[in-house]
Amino acid sequence: MKSFNILLVLIVLIVSCKDVKSTSEKSETTTEAAKHTVYGDEIQSVGAIPQSEMWQNYKVLMVSDTLSLKFKATVAEVCQAKGCWMKLKLEDGQEAMVKFKNYGFFMPKNIVGKEVVVNGKAFVEQQSVEDQRHFAKDAGKSEAELALILESKKTYSFEADGVLIKQ
Repeated sequence: MKSFNILLVLIVLIVSCKDVKSTSEKSETTTEAAKHTVYGDEIQSVGAIPQSEMWQNYKVLMVSDTLSLKFKATVAEVCQAKGCWMKLKLEDGQEAMVKFKNYGFFMPKNIVGKEVVVNGKAFVEQQSVEDQRHFAKDAGKSEAELALILESKKTYSFEADGVLIKQ
C-alpha cells in the first residue's frame, strides 16, 4: 500500500509541473488580450498580414476561390442593426465584407476607424442585388439609395472565426 501511495504522489508531482509551464503560456495570451478585445475564437495578432498585402491576395482570387489567413485592417463600416458584419479597408479604395462564422458573434457598432485583426477564410463572390440591398439597409441607407442598386457585383469577402479589436 505504501508503494502505491508513493507512486500516486509522484504522478501528482509530475502533472503539477506541467501546469506550471501552461501558466507561463497563459501569461502571453493575457498580455495579448490586454492590447486587444477578442471576439469569436481566441487568436493572436502575430503573423497577421497588412491590408495592402491582403489586397494583393484578393486581386488574384477568382470567384469561389478561398484562402485561409489572418490580416489586419481598419474598419470602414459596421452593421448598425446587430453588428453582424463589417467592412474593412483595403487598398485602392476597395473594401472586404466580413461576416462571422455561423453568426457565432457580433461586433460593437462603434468601431469604425479602429484597427482589427481577422482570422478566417478570404474569398471572392458575386453578390446579388438582394444581398446588396439587405446590407445597405443594415448600414442605414435610405430607400432612394437602395433603389439605385440594380445589378450584382463582385465582392471581396471574408468569413472570420476570430477578431481582435485593438484598444
